[in-house]
Amino acid sequence: MSLQTIPVVDLQDFLSDSPQRQQSFVSTMGTALQEIGFFAVTNHGIDANLIQSAYQVAQDFFTLPDSIKLRYEDPNLHGQRGFTRFGQEHAKDHPVPDLKEFWHVGRDANLPNLRPQEVPQFHSTLDELYAQLDQCAAKLLEACALYLGQPRKFLSEMAENSDTILRVIHYPPIPDDVNPKSLRSAPHEDINLITLLCEATAEGLELLRRDGTWQPIHAVTGQIIVDSGDMLQQLTNGLLKSTTHRVTNPDDLKEISAEADRDRRFSMPFFVHPRAAIDLTPLPSCVTKTGGTAKFSPITAGKYLQQRLQEIGLQEG
Repeated sequence: MSLQTIPVVDLQDFLSDSPQRQQSFVSTMGTALQEIGFFAVTNHGIDANLIQSAYQVAQDFFTLPDSIKLRYEDPNLHGQRGFTRFGQEHAKDHPVPDLKEFWHVGRDANLPNLRPQEVPQFHSTLDELYAQLDQCAAKLLEACALYLGQPRKFLSEMAENSDTILRVIHYPPIPDDVNPKSLRSAPHEDINLITLLCEATAEGLELLRRDGTWQPIHAVTGQIIVDSGDMLQQLTNGLLKSTTHRVTNPDDLKEISAEADRDRRFSMPFFVHPRAAIDLTPLPSCVTKTGGTAKFSPITAGKYLQQRLQEIGLQEG
């Protein structure tokens, strides 16, 4: 098993009856988000077999012909449900699109999910994974709130019945005619509160250190990678960092024929959002801890999300 390059915590410490174990979890997790914006969590309660089943149904769907996949792309949904084609999304301020295609699952109550008929177990598998990730995310947000000195449910209640999204990403073999500036996922920060990333099927994820160098984050079996997004950074006035990260291309871009399957990559980030009406004005306590001046203007989560979806090409201005 690869050694992880970021702090690792055990969720069972937080869920235990031991105040010392709980506090150790909160402190380690919060410090990681404050210093580098990333940590990994073990014993997270996500069924390992379910994760593998989700990757299998993802492979079954994404290897279908484009003509079939495009039946599940509805421009009226602005990429918030169903399929988004290869090359549609680009990182903020990046001139060329990412080398990926993906599928979004959300809460049916907010916006009905699409169900690909060609892969019968697709929706039920991803729906169950969504539910388990949602439960895990709520606990992590509770720990984060305690680190910030807020009531335990302060952050988790923001995310109840919200537009949290499970994204299933397929990074296919690199095309021969690819723009040399294109990456599987160009350097970016996540938009939301926190992101839970199920163990990807291949390496490639890297975070940008403060010294300007890139640090790999390993896909370790049994670990969920967690990072803080721009909304949490805004809410905490920059106390908790939204760290730039990327997914690199395979080393040998041209070896895509006989080794095509080797060069595919799948990942499943779970983007935890607050409800649209939530006020993201920096918390006074965090303003005090970060120099006494608010660094971000007041804005609601819904308006913030709309602006960012326009910036990355998923919604027209």
